[in-house]
Amino acid sequence: MTPFLSELLGTMFLIVLGDGVVANVVLSKTKGNGSGWIVISFGWAIAVFTGVYVATSGSGAHLNPAVTLAMAAFNNFPWNEVPTYLAGQMAGAMLGALIVWFSYRQHFDETTDPDLQLATFCTAPAIRNFKYNFLSELIGTFILVFGILFMTKPTNSIGTLDALPVGLLVLGIGLSLGGTTGYAINPARDLGPRIIHALLPMKNKGKSDWNYSWIPVFGPIAGGLLAAFFFTLLT
Repeated sequence: MTPFLSELLGTMFLIVLGDGVVANVVLSKTKGNGSGWIVISFGWAIAVFTGVYVATSGSGAHLNPAVTLAMAAFNNFPWNEVPTYLAGQMAGAMLGALIVWFSYRQHFDETTDPDLQLATFCTAPAIRNFKYNFLSELIGTFILVFGILFMTKPTNSIGTLDALPVGLLVLGIGLSLGGTTGYAINPARDLGPRIIHALLPMKNKGKSDWNYSWIPVFGPIAGGLLAAFFFTLLT
């Protein structure tokens, strides 16, 4: 596969399974309604594992603009390939969100709370304070990128199964740090589905919360760049 297609498919799998588990937990009249944060965290971990496994051979499975930009800035990833990777990630995230909407369309219609509908697409803070929300996304993504860089070092790598420790790392981030903002830790994961939410003709739909939308974009980018910078200093 080309890098664009690989990033698109990997990110699509990430969002289908990740946003899908949120839909199963929060939307009305689903089999998993109300099953809670543990289910969501495990679902996202499996989503990351699957997406990374799908895309590893074709593109190295960045699936995240924060990872791509960090690699380009501090890890010799070619800058001329960055637009291709970012385009694939955004397209895959939007396609994945659209698939989740089709799959759960009846349950979206049954859900009268617009905030729960929006939660299926993108993140929102538990306590709205942009300074601390930004810091939360920065810290979570710092842990993600720093961990990935160590896990994928030649001396530490387990080859194609690197997808497993990355998935477990995301599980840990979700369980330990995700309660503040919903741990976007990935600009495409949040922005792509948020755009789809804004475009879809949904019953009972509210606003897409664009005032908050910059936090899960620039917080992860800052965290990823800091992680790659410190990794370079230490290794």
